[in-house]
Amino acid sequence: MSIQREPTITGDNLLQTPEQEHGLSRLRQFSPGHLRKLGLTRKTRKRRDFKEDENPEEKAQRHKEQELKPLYKELLYTIAHKMGKPSSTEVFTDSQLHQYIQESFTMTESEHSSLTERVQSTEPPVYCLMATVKEAKEILGKDISGFSDPYCMLTIMEDEKESRTRRSRAKPSKSIVKEAVSNDKIYQSDIKKQTLNPIWNQTFIIEFEDIAGASFHLEMWDKDEEVSLTQKLEEITSNFSSLKRMIKEAKKEKGTDDFLGKVVIKLQDLHCTEDNWYNLEPRTETYPDRGQCHLNLKFIHKARDGTLSAGRSAYINYCGILQQFVQAYISKQQSSAAWKGALCGEAQTLLEFYATQNDLSPFLQDLAKWVAYSKLYQSLEVDSSVLFQQLTSVEYHWHQQELPYQQKQELGDSLHGFLQYGLCLVAKYRDIFPPTPSATPKLHTLLRILVQICKTQAFQKLNPAQFELHDEVSDAIQTGTQEWFTIKKGLHQPMTKDLSEIVSALSRLIGEVQEDIKHNKVAWNRVFVSAVQVDVFTVVYERLDSLIAKEVRETLSRIEGQMEQALANSLFPVYLSLQAIQKDKAFLQKRGSLELTNFQEGFREALPYWLNQAFSTTQDRVERAVQVDQLQPLQSGAVPIKHSSSAVDLVACIQPVCQLWEQLSWPDPEEAFMLMVKLTEDVCKIVVNYCHTLKERVRVLSENSDHGRAINMLCVVVNDLEHLRLVLTRLPTQLNWAGLRDRTRTVIGESQFQNTLPSQLQQAQGVLGREIRSALDTLGKKLNTDIETHVRNMSTRRRIPSKSTEDAADPLMRYLERELHYMNENLVQENFNSLLTPLWNNSVKILYQVASQHPQQGGLMVFCQRLLYTLQCLEQCFLAEGNGLPSNTLHSDEYKALKAHLTHNSLTSWQLVEKFLERKIWEQNVNSSEKYGAVTLLASYSRSDQRLRVEVLNAVNLLPMDSNGLSDPFVQLCLEPNHTFPVVEPRCTRIKSCDLNPLFEEAFEFLVSLSQCQAPGACLVVTVLDHDTLMTDDFEGEAFLALKAIPGVAGERKGDGLSSQPDAVAAQIRLPLMHPKPNEDTILTLLESRRGERDAQAYVKKRRQREKQSQEGIQP
Repeated sequence: MSIQREPTITGDNLLQTPEQEHGLSRLRQFSPGHLRKLGLTRKTRKRRDFKEDENPEEKAQRHKEQELKPLYKELLYTIAHKMGKPSSTEVFTDSQLHQYIQESFTMTESEHSSLTERVQSTEPPVYCLMATVKEAKEILGKDISGFSDPYCMLTIMEDEKESRTRRSRAKPSKSIVKEAVSNDKIYQSDIKKQTLNPIWNQTFIIEFEDIAGASFHLEMWDKDEEVSLTQKLEEITSNFSSLKRMIKEAKKEKGTDDFLGKVVIKLQDLHCTEDNWYNLEPRTETYPDRGQCHLNLKFIHKARDGTLSAGRSAYINYCGILQQFVQAYISKQQSSAAWKGALCGEAQTLLEFYATQNDLSPFLQDLAKWVAYSKLYQSLEVDSSVLFQQLTSVEYHWHQQELPYQQKQELGDSLHGFLQYGLCLVAKYRDIFPPTPSATPKLHTLLRILVQICKTQAFQKLNPAQFELHDEVSDAIQTGTQEWFTIKKGLHQPMTKDLSEIVSALSRLIGEVQEDIKHNKVAWNRVFVSAVQVDVFTVVYERLDSLIAKEVRETLSRIEGQMEQALANSLFPVYLSLQAIQKDKAFLQKRGSLELTNFQEGFREALPYWLNQAFSTTQDRVERAVQVDQLQPLQSGAVPIKHSSSAVDLVACIQPVCQLWEQLSWPDPEEAFMLMVKLTEDVCKIVVNYCHTLKERVRVLSENSDHGRAINMLCVVVNDLEHLRLVLTRLPTQLNWAGLRDRTRTVIGESQFQNTLPSQLQQAQGVLGREIRSALDTLGKKLNTDIETHVRNMSTRRRIPSKSTEDAADPLMRYLERELHYMNENLVQENFNSLLTPLWNNSVKILYQVASQHPQQGGLMVFCQRLLYTLQCLEQCFLAEGNGLPSNTLHSDEYKALKAHLTHNSLTSWQLVEKFLERKIWEQNVNSSEKYGAVTLLASYSRSDQRLRVEVLNAVNLLPMDSNGLSDPFVQLCLEPNHTFPVVEPRCTRIKSCDLNPLFEEAFEFLVSLSQCQAPGACLVVTVLDHDTLMTDDFEGEAFLALKAIPGVAGERKGDGLSSQPDAVAAQIRLPLMHPKPNEDTILTLLESRRGERDAQAYVKKRRQREKQSQEGIQP
């Protein structure tokens, strides 16, 4: 016997407490007007409302009597007649369950006892097992075809009957069920033809008296029917493999069914609801694997006492019980977090027992949960995900099972009501779902629930009117935004009619709007877009744009013509907030006309006041910063800050002026250019005023300070000005001159632009540059005076013999090291480098002046040696291993001249002679003119016998020195310098009379060592003279041949100078003759000043004689 059971609904009285009912009525009063369309989709069902004037205590008592106590009795009845085990692992005793429901329903002990007695006096229900035979698989094939025609027989047997049946049997019987109980208690399923995997899906309700000792029996049989001989023969011809099965079948009695298997379960072992696969057991060990059978077993009640809840349906009672349990669970929780669908074990056990005993389908249970949870959501803190989960379950069951009419109405009303409530929450999303990480997910889940409701087949079938959730949500947002703005406007109403108070109120209101737009853009927009594809930012922005524009226009019209500084100052925050709001329009998904566009025009009257306020405020801050500045570096150490506090404060003060340009973002290009000119001018004024104020501050602090402190402050001032100059250099970038130039290209010419802004900046930088140079000059003068004092101290005659060169230069170097280290520590690198260059040049100049002023007498050489050593030390000091001045700066023309002067004066007389000869050799090598003639030699040096061989071949183009136009030339060979070749005598060729191109061909040998030939300045002086009998020989010219250039001399010496290599081949050398320039050689002048040295004076005398004979100075 198969049944279909669904409880009926007698009314719509879902259990609500009086407080909840009153709360819902208040919430409905705030439903937005756009719900009219939603209201047309369903006819609102009448509800029984409590009287508004009823006493709250009387309401609560009436609610308890009419609603809670009937449910309480139903639960007591359920506990008293429970069957099976709950699905949860935790098992509760009856006393535990009684205690739980007493606490959940807030029943007193007397009320509990009274209700328990009433329940005990009621009629017990009829205990039933609802068994659903769903299907079987892999059963035995008993027919000749290899298949079976299975059917099932079901019953419940108590232990007494079963044992009595077994005792009465003489032999084992195939069927236990048929022989144990009467036929009216045996339930048989349909016969499924020729299958090994039959599907029945048949439900049977089997009554029993007591669960103790009772067992559920299911036997599966193969139906055996009589067939004709013809059919048997056909089966034999078609399938010979079944012959054995046919022989076996022929042996059994005609019309006897075959046993396929059995399932026996003790009722006490069952849960209140079970859905499992069970193995088909054999009677013997033959064929132990007989397949499986899928059963759904549930303990239910029949003839349940209907007086417990006054005829209410089990579905309504289940909703009420569930709601009461949830309320009790939430009230016990200490946390303020939303309820996420969890219930205690007692509540779950009782709900399972009640639903099972009353045969409530999973669909009805999920429907009850949705209805209860959606109602609780409107009064308690219930997590939205709980509703979403239940809605998904209802939609799943909707496709699987048909609901009765009354449940359909209940579901439709619930979905309709929740949509109304959800759209109310959407309209007030700012207050209910603030932009926090914990609240926005709740809004997202709510919107998903609304979307899911509209997508469900239940809503579309039960609410046939056209309904677009996207439009409804947009309307709710707009309505809610209007209400929110009206409330905020009322909160920020000015207390008086004073214009400043009116502007202040507007500023506060716009600040609220700006914050709301920010939250919609950052937090809420992605929630609405992802859930319902509504761009809430665009909807809210366009609505607030219109509302704010109206307020701004009204306020500006009231203050027109009454502008003053204080009023303009209060308008500036309004301008900034509107500017920020306008920038957010870039995030709009659709661009339309906005009323706040070009709102800046309304603030044109206040613009000059804003600029004046910025300038005066900045100027005052700068002056106060200088007055408290002690002109000390801010920080020393690994990363020093060498400027003072006022420089930092000045940069911080200028920054708001630069930010003002960005804040204004003036739209008109021409007006924006004039605004930039004014801002740049103000910044330059502030910088120049800072310079003057800082100088005055230095003067005040220096009056009572020592010399070192004054120098320190001066260094800090230089650093401050340099820091400020760098700040001004970055000003075009900070103010974005390039962007302004692009904007104004069509209205401002290039020349006008360049002659205005850059010129202002250059003037301010020029002032800073002059002040920096002035301060550096002051520092340099002090250092130069001290350097000159130290240098002059080195020239004192009494110190020359008593001190070495290093000791004499040590005071100056110590002084410079100390001062430069101090400057490097206290000056920024740019200013330190700027100080080094003039200091170096002045030091060179001082050395040159002191060296030039020293008397040309004894002690000059030692003094110049000291000065040369000092110059070298200074060079290393200023070079600073590559970290100071570059080499090209150090090696100036003055430096080169000084170094040459000191070098020469530091040499001995013989060293000067060597320098003189080396210069002559250089002149000989670079001279190619033969205007005085030339001489040809053949020269070589033999290392084996240390002989220098020189053969004079000829002379050409000599000058005519005699009156007959000819000359009597001869050649003189001399090895110089004399101190290198002291014993070598000069050699002369024979005289060639009346010949300007004489041929000599005479060879001379000089016995000299290789070291002598390689000595500094060693050379062969070739002099050509015209022989006069009665007068001094006339000078034809001279030539200088470096001995190092002669073959055999060049190269390294080995051992004692002798070499095993063969002698070098003599080289022919042509030397142009030269005449010295009179009185132009500084070395001779220097040697001439050393009057105490006879050898030097003799050499100078000889060279002066040659200069007198020279024709180089004679004009042609």
